Amino acid sequence: GSIKAIVGQVNDEGQISILRVFKSPSAGIRRGVIDDFSEMSRSLNQIFVQIKNFSKQALKNIYVNVESCDVHTQFSRGIVAVSRADFEIHKDDIDRVVQASQAVKLAPNRTVLHAIIKEYVVDGIGDIRDPLGMIGNRLEVNSLIIDVFDPAIKNLTKCVEMAGGLVGGLIFSPLASGRSVLSKNQKDLGVVLVDIGFSTTGICVYEENKLIHAAVLPVGSGNVTNDLAIVLKTSVTAAEAIKLSFGTALAKEVSGKEIIDLRKIDSNAKNTTTKKKVADIIETRLAEIFEFVNNELKSIGKAGQLPAGVVLVGGGSKIAGIVDLAKQELKLP
Repeated sequence: GSIKAIVGQVNDEGQISILRVFKSPSAGIRRGVIDDFSEMSRSLNQIFVQIKNFSKQALKNIYVNVESCDVHTQFSRGIVAVSRADFEIHKDDIDRVVQASQAVKLAPNRTVLHAIIKEYVVDGIGDIRDPLGMIGNRLEVNSLIIDVFDPAIKNLTKCVEMAGGLVGGLIFSPLASGRSVLSKNQKDLGVVLVDIGFSTTGICVYEENKLIHAAVLPVGSGNVTNDLAIVLKTSVTAAEAIKLSFGTALAKEVSGKEIIDLRKIDSNAKNTTTKKKVADIIETRLAEIFEFVNNELKSIGKAGQLPAGVVLVGGGSKIAGIVDLAKQELKLP
């Protein structure tokens, strides 16, 4: 896997301009959670040196992606009485109801990462985006609460700070991907974003321009590479090269006569294989990933029910034929 950093700058209109992109190999992190603190610190140091040479200021305001597999989502409701005699809703009423919706019962080792407002309700009338200035007796808010294992967050923050950075904020990785690539029209119609990373796959589901579900699955494109390395008896580095150069996600479209000489890719290899065999291995693992995605959609009653379909992002989405496999497995455009 790799650590990626984007240095951006916000202009007067609030738009972000991307100034530079950095990439460095990662170590010490597994399925979105740090499992070797010193290794992770070394990985961060490598990329922080690159960033520092470009902009020292950027290291003082780092937004960190969180893609831990133990993230939980739940819906929560907050209810308050409007405080003023004329029943006009003011900002302090909105603040109180949002705070009430965040007062969910969590285990002692869990913390709220995001409280995403789904809708406001004024005297039983829902689907209100902003109740400020409206008249009503009772104000409610329905929120989607995303919570995470607290020690994992603290370790991530500590690691960034020890490497010389300051954390400006944390964002759930699939949410960041959704904000960057999905259009309002897709989110209105109903869409699932599938972010295939190296060791995890993140998903977020939108409908009526509201986030209705999010999750991180403990499988990714690295599992495809490992499968190839094991079956073909080659190194992980060679397996990654084979995946990107010869791999496809649809085995039925590949001829069994096309030979791959593994010795040209890995000097220690002693055999050959076929493009068909490589495709079979890749398709089996990717189909399993899409099965997990479909199970998440089934859990919220949206399997095959999202008109804007599925949007694929992440390094794993670069595999040839993956779009057609996704259509086939998820029954979505």
